[in-house]
Amino acid sequence: MLETSARLLRLLSLLQAHREWSGADLAERLGVTPRTVRRDVDRLRELGYPVNASPGTGGGYQLGAGAELPPLLLDDDEAVAVAVGLRTAAGQGIEGIGETSVRALAKLEQVLPGRLRRRVSALNAFTVPMLRTPQARLDPSVLTELANACRDSERLRFEYLDHAGSATRRTVEPHRLVCTERRWYLVAWDVDREDWRTFRADRITPKPPHGPRFTPRTPPADDLAAYVSRGVSTKAYAARAVIRLHTSAERAAQTIGPSDGVLEPVDASHCLLRTGATGLDVLVIHVMLMGVDFEVVEPPELTDRVREVRDRLSRALAYEADRGLGTDDGDSVRES
Repeated sequence: MLETSARLLRLLSLLQAHREWSGADLAERLGVTPRTVRRDVDRLRELGYPVNASPGTGGGYQLGAGAELPPLLLDDDEAVAVAVGLRTAAGQGIEGIGETSVRALAKLEQVLPGRLRRRVSALNAFTVPMLRTPQARLDPSVLTELANACRDSERLRFEYLDHAGSATRRTVEPHRLVCTERRWYLVAWDVDREDWRTFRADRITPKPPHGPRFTPRTPPADDLAAYVSRGVSTKAYAARAVIRLHTSAERAAQTIGPSDGVLEPVDASHCLLRTGATGLDVLVIHVMLMGVDFEVVEPPELTDRVREVRDRLSRALAYEADRGLGTDDGDSVRES
């Protein structure tokens, strides 16, 4: 039985390596008869692998696409390449695949032999990414540890740095990882504070051992992405505002990320932005730099600050105009 199982794995590896094999070639590679190859192919089909066979002298066996993804066999170099690719996708925050990459990486690293794990670690340690925007460094191994804790419903212990750089010890029941273009966040139930909290993953230092396991709670929101966006862009700041932007939500989303605020469609030409900042002056700059016409919905104090900025800019332009009238740039017409 052991010999048969090993031969099946070898057969599967061969079928995954090339598009099509003849029965004779497979028999020669495996050291068996063509009849044994046919029996082994039938066993693979029983296990859910869609092995197609075409008759005739030019026919052969081919691994097709099935309704479900069967287990894959990877050699050492392929396993390292996949792990490095998943780490890159996770670290770069590629839209739509970041969280999926972390889940897949967690599964792969769990079964990687030690020698391959060291190769992947070496590549990660001595590779310098040139990112499009500056961001805090985040060890992918931390992400996989957090993902494993979420998957296994296992209590997580870690040290956490707040905005001021002060460290606290936390014990949480992790629920999900949420990623934006630049950062990763952990949504978890804080055991000591008895409430849901959002933690920046780059500020987390795991402190194992973890556990015990827990029964998952009802999440704080159906849309966790919007929940985290509100938390990091609005609720975390003392100064908050609702801004009506004179553009569609789709176009605004091209330049306004989840960490900048929460967008709500109004109609085809307008949307609402709920955002926050450390102060009203910062909010004014934040909104003006978006490059979109806007109007303040609330608070009224922000409208006053916008007027103050408008008057300051008007005075600056007036000073410039006054200096221009009194200067001689050598190009003006002179009276003789």
